[in-house]
Amino acid sequence: MTNNVENGAAYKHQRADGPATVLAIGKAVPPTAYPQSEYPDFFFDITNTSHKTLLKAKFARICKNSEINKRYFHCTEEILKANPAMCTYKEPSLDVRQDIAIREVPRLAEKAAIQALAEWGQSRDKITHVVFATTSGVNMPGADLTLTRLLGLNPTVNRTMLYQQGCFGGATVLRVAKDLAENNKGARVLTVVSELTCVTFRAPNEEHLDNLVGSAIFGDGASCLIIGSDPEPEIERPHYEIHWSGETILPESDGAIEGRLTEAGLIFHLLKDVPGLISRNTLPIFSKAAEVAGSPGWNNLFWCVHPGGRAILDEVERTLSLKPEKLRATRDVLYDYGNMSGASLLFVLDQMRKRSEEFKCSTTGEGCEWGLVVGFGPGLTVEVSVLKALPTCH
Repeated sequence: MTNNVENGAAYKHQRADGPATVLAIGKAVPPTAYPQSEYPDFFFDITNTSHKTLLKAKFARICKNSEINKRYFHCTEEILKANPAMCTYKEPSLDVRQDIAIREVPRLAEKAAIQALAEWGQSRDKITHVVFATTSGVNMPGADLTLTRLLGLNPTVNRTMLYQQGCFGGATVLRVAKDLAENNKGARVLTVVSELTCVTFRAPNEEHLDNLVGSAIFGDGASCLIIGSDPEPEIERPHYEIHWSGETILPESDGAIEGRLTEAGLIFHLLKDVPGLISRNTLPIFSKAAEVAGSPGWNNLFWCVHPGGRAILDEVERTLSLKPEKLRATRDVLYDYGNMSGASLLFVLDQMRKRSEEFKCSTTGEGCEWGLVVGFGPGLTVEVSVLKALPTCH
């Protein structure tokens, strides 16, 4: 406990009594959806590479096998035609990409936040903290300040801006918000991830096939949680308690996922067998997390796993001998939206509670009391949070 002096009197910092809870969830996507079956034609046409027939056939196979039905994008055909440098492989285009990201990342976040705030139902003046993560664009002041102004939040709100977490950003904001909520009594943390592919969109190239994979699975989206401890009875309706969060860097994974901001935008590389690295090295952190829940069997937990791609999900399912329904919420999000980088994981959490209500489960964990929220990303980094599902009816 820390002591400060305020107005001449001793002030003892107050911490919350109970664990952090998820009080509301919101999500948003741009209005334009591209069916996965039609995307190869669009992608090669807009980048003037349709003459690369073998490469296009390879890309079409990746799309077909992705288990993705559609993805949403801010960059429509009209926007891309107006910015042809984005449609080349490596032509300098950072300025135009940054212009789009700086403007649109907080706007998409605003839509997700408005949805979460409406579900929460409390005054925006009660938001004490903002945690914002994005891999789409870098600027000062950041998207956190822009979002604060868009929402009309109190100017004294405490802001934390996180850049370049990549696909584990959804797990990171959950961990940071948990610590803020539990260490500041009465705190209500607006927790946001917003991602746009405008920073990575580029023409296909035979020498960069890992970018071809990214072009086949990534989409745009934003998600928002409101997190706080000690929910007010009859006023706030918590969905989950967050009991533990941890992070680890997987062994032998140096360079597995890399991204570098260049004059041509953000260029990322998948340099190693990411699904294999995950399947071989995640049991220690999964086991440590499960101890918090009393070490139940893997199929006695609910699972919210980042939808990084079909191969990753297949490896997790095989390694843990999970029943197919255990990753249904994750696969649903992959099917409906693709991989939205860090924003995806909070979409899965929302899908988990919706499935629980649909199947009339007693808790928000599809009938399981405890579950794991798992993010994967550059590093190769794995972040895990242990959640306790709460009753679907309050």
